[in-house]
Amino acid sequence: MNVITMECEAFQNLMNKMKGMKPRFHEMAKKAFNPMSEAWLDNQEVCELLKISKRTLQTYRDDKMLPYSQINHKIYYRVSDLERFLKKYYCKVPTLQ
Repeated sequence: MNVITMECEAFQNLMNKMKGMKPRFHEMAKKAFNPMSEAWLDNQEVCELLKISKRTLQTYRDDKMLPYSQINHKIYYRVSDLERFLKKYYCKVPTLQ
Protein backbone atom coordinates (compact mmCIF):
# COMPACT_ATOMS: atom_id res chain seq x y z
CA MET A 1 0.00 0.00 0.00
CA ASN A 2 1.34 3.43 -0.95
CA VAL A 3 0.83 6.41 1.32
CA ILE A 4 0.87 9.92 -0.06
CA THR A 5 1.33 12.87 2.27
CA MET A 6 0.66 16.51 1.56
CA GLU A 7 0.56 19.72 3.49
CA CYS A 8 -2.75 20.70 5.06
CA GLU A 9 -2.96 23.92 3.01
CA ALA A 10 -2.38 22.05 -0.27
CA PHE A 11 -5.06 19.52 0.72
CA GLN A 12 -7.55 22.31 1.51
CA ASN A 13 -6.82 23.97 -1.86
CA LEU A 14 -7.45 20.68 -3.62
CA MET A 15 -10.72 20.15 -1.74
CA ASN A 16 -11.89 23.71 -2.54
CA LYS A 17 -11.18 23.17 -6.23
CA MET A 18 -13.15 19.92 -6.16
CA LYS A 19 -16.09 21.63 -4.43
CA GLY A 20 -15.99 24.34 -7.09
CA MET A 21 -16.40 21.65 -9.77
CA LYS A 22 -19.58 20.26 -8.22
CA PRO A 23 -22.01 22.73 -9.88
CA ARG A 24 -20.41 22.02 -13.26
CA PHE A 25 -20.89 18.27 -12.77
CA HIS A 26 -24.56 18.81 -11.90
CA GLU A 27 -24.99 20.93 -15.04
CA MET A 28 -23.36 18.25 -17.18
CA ALA A 29 -25.55 15.55 -15.62
CA LYS A 30 -28.72 17.53 -16.36
CA LYS A 31 -27.70 17.91 -20.00
CA ALA A 32 -26.87 14.21 -20.25
CA PHE A 33 -30.33 13.18 -19.04
CA ASN A 34 -32.22 15.81 -21.03
CA PRO A 35 -34.14 13.96 -23.78
CA MET A 36 -33.68 16.87 -26.20
CA SER A 37 -29.91 16.53 -25.94
CA GLU A 38 -30.24 13.22 -27.76
CA ALA A 39 -29.83 13.08 -31.50
CA TRP A 40 -32.95 12.75 -33.66
CA LEU A 41 -32.95 11.48 -37.25
CA ASP A 42 -35.53 11.98 -39.99
CA ASN A 43 -36.94 9.34 -42.37
CA GLN A 44 -34.25 9.76 -44.99
CA GLU A 45 -31.41 9.53 -42.47
CA VAL A 46 -32.86 6.37 -40.92
CA CYS A 47 -33.39 4.75 -44.32
CA GLU A 48 -29.80 5.49 -45.29
CA LEU A 49 -28.47 4.32 -41.93
CA LEU A 50 -30.38 1.02 -41.92
CA LYS A 51 -30.22 0.62 -45.72
CA ILE A 52 -33.98 0.11 -45.97
CA SER A 53 -36.71 1.63 -48.12
CA LYS A 54 -39.19 4.28 -46.98
CA ARG A 55 -41.93 1.66 -47.27
CA THR A 56 -40.10 -0.72 -44.92
CA LEU A 57 -39.69 2.09 -42.42
CA GLN A 58 -43.41 2.84 -42.75
CA THR A 59 -44.13 -0.83 -41.98
CA TYR A 60 -41.98 -0.64 -38.83
CA ARG A 61 -44.03 2.36 -37.69
CA ASP A 62 -47.38 0.77 -38.62
CA ASP A 63 -46.49 -2.44 -36.77
CA LYS A 64 -45.35 -0.38 -33.76
CA MET A 65 -41.88 -1.85 -33.97
CA LEU A 66 -40.12 1.51 -33.95
CA PRO A 67 -41.17 4.58 -31.91
CA TYR A 68 -41.25 7.98 -33.61
CA SER A 69 -42.36 11.58 -33.27
CA GLN A 70 -44.29 13.44 -35.93
CA ILE A 71 -44.45 17.20 -36.44
CA ASN A 72 -46.81 18.07 -39.28
CA HIS A 73 -45.70 15.64 -42.00
CA LYS A 74 -42.11 15.27 -40.81
CA ILE A 75 -41.20 12.15 -38.81
CA TYR A 76 -38.26 11.84 -36.42
CA TYR A 77 -36.63 8.91 -34.62
CA ARG A 78 -34.41 8.93 -31.53
CA VAL A 79 -31.01 7.33 -32.01
CA SER A 80 -31.47 5.39 -28.75
CA ASP A 81 -34.74 3.91 -30.09
CA LEU A 82 -32.94 2.78 -33.25
CA GLU A 83 -30.22 1.14 -31.16
CA ARG A 84 -32.84 -0.61 -29.02
CA PHE A 85 -34.67 -1.73 -32.19
CA LEU A 86 -31.48 -3.21 -33.66
CA LYS A 87 -30.60 -5.00 -30.42
CA LYS A 88 -34.12 -6.41 -30.09
CA TYR A 89 -34.03 -7.97 -33.56
CA TYR A 90 -30.40 -9.06 -33.39
CA CYS A 91 -29.96 -12.73 -34.30
CA LYS A 92 -26.79 -14.27 -33.00
CA VAL A 93 -25.35 -17.03 -35.16
CA PRO A 94 -23.82 -19.96 -33.29
CA THR A 95 -20.07 -20.18 -33.75
CA LEU A 96 -18.51 -23.23 -35.29
CA GLN A 97 -16.10 -25.06 -33.01
